[in-house]
Amino acid sequence: MLCLALNYGNGQMLLKDIARIEDISEKYLSQIIIPLKAAGLVSSLRGAKGGYILAKPASQITLKEIVEALEGSLDLVDCIANPFDCPRVSICVARDLWMEMGMQMNRTLKNITLADLVKRCREKEENAVMYNI
Repeated sequence: MLCLALNYGNGQMLLKDIARIEDISEKYLSQIIIPLKAAGLVSSLRGAKGGYILAKPASQITLKEIVEALEGSLDLVDCIANPFDCPRVSICVARDLWMEMGMQMNRTLKNITLADLVKRCREKEENAVMYNI
């Protein structure tokens, strides 16, 4: 997603190019692109100039949307979403802790957009030290 965001406005990208840039398997990438498309985060175009592109601007895509598209629910333990599955739910302090951690993680992922990551990436590139001989 970051690769597509960095390329946003420059046209579509082929999976093989994204895989090469990100140093990941094209086969793996072809599997994870499916839920991203289903979630409406990525669009694909067929044909000679086809490829993949963000379905909406990076500023409108949160990390929470991306993670949920790929991983499903962000509940850290099952009893968060299904409290009636556990008879100890009313006295379990561990569940309270998992809920607090989950809320913090959700808040963080909801407040960071793909555009924020693009900005961070470009700042790191600008500040990178180059050692050339």
